[in-house]
Amino acid sequence: MKTTLLKPEHYTRSPWKNGGGIFTDIAGAHRADSPVKDWNSLLWRFASTPIVAPGPFSHMPGIDRLQMVVKGRGLVLKSPTQEFDEREPFTAVRFTGELEIVTALEAGPVEVVNLMARRGVAEIELVALREPDERPLSAGTHLVYVAHGDCRIRLGGENFAISHECTLKVELTEASSLALVSGVAVLASIQPVG
Repeated sequence: MKTTLLKPEHYTRSPWKNGGGIFTDIAGAHRADSPVKDWNSLLWRFASTPIVAPGPFSHMPGIDRLQMVVKGRGLVLKSPTQEFDEREPFTAVRFTGELEIVTALEAGPVEVVNLMARRGVAEIELVALREPDERPLSAGTHLVYVAHGDCRIRLGGENFAISHECTLKVELTEASSLALVSGVAVLASIQPVG
């Protein structure tokens, strides 16, 4: 097990693919053989972003996406065929990057976290940790992001304190377990395929 504490000063800011806003890039991976780290070389990315006005999402063919509101409430994602209800914070929704989506804000601006991965490269999961509980973790990369306050977790028998807006990056070569001791956090999990 390898753990790395990522702090807000380590994060980078980048424009949305469609130029409609700015996201905070918390962690990610790109193809090793790519000379440029861009949307075409992206393997996976975990990021946060404010959504302050209704508008279209970026078109991302071949990308699977998960999203969760961590500040504010009342977000709905609308596509031609369905709606994704994120009105309540810490509710994860899953959709594909090909889907035409427009946001609706029913109660003002929100902040969301996004986990995305190139289809066929990784399986992704995004869950809220709000109650003291233990959960299994499979081999892969796991990110524990603290959107509010501070939190404490126990990971493989070791205790960690994570401060507001920091992220504990956990790289596992074999299965382990994670327990939330106190606070609220978001767990993003990335498992390579194949």
